[in-house]
Amino acid sequence: MYTSETKVRVRYSETDRMGYVYYGNYASYFEVARVEALRDLGMPYLRMEDEGYLLPVLDYKVRYFKPAFYDDLLIIKTKIVQLPAVKITFAYEIFGEDGQKRNEAETTLVFINKESGKPCKAPDELLEKLKPYFT
Repeated sequence: MYTSETKVRVRYSETDRMGYVYYGNYASYFEVARVEALRDLGMPYLRMEDEGYLLPVLDYKVRYFKPAFYDDLLIIKTKIVQLPAVKITFAYEIFGEDGQKRNEAETTLVFINKESGKPCKAPDELLEKLKPYFT
């Protein structure tokens, strides 16, 4: 299993009238964590796009436990729990600096060939970089 950690500080514009992070903003946090996880692996998202792969989200699940507030530093733990094929699934947990879990989520994305618009297998380079984490 591959794991990565990303930190995000909550901006004022991301909160609602109650002072909580607006629930829809978590999707952006997960995207930041997903992109950084791939960058940490040595496979930047932009390079995959430049090489002809698109990664639209197929599924998104989230469960909330505690709110986060303006100026909180959030620690996002991102995991790829299985070697991808045509789809790749990311699991996330967000914690506050106090160590308490704020939420958890999962996104599944599909590898799409940019030219044909059809699903395709994951890039060989990505698979090679991930293999050591799954042996």
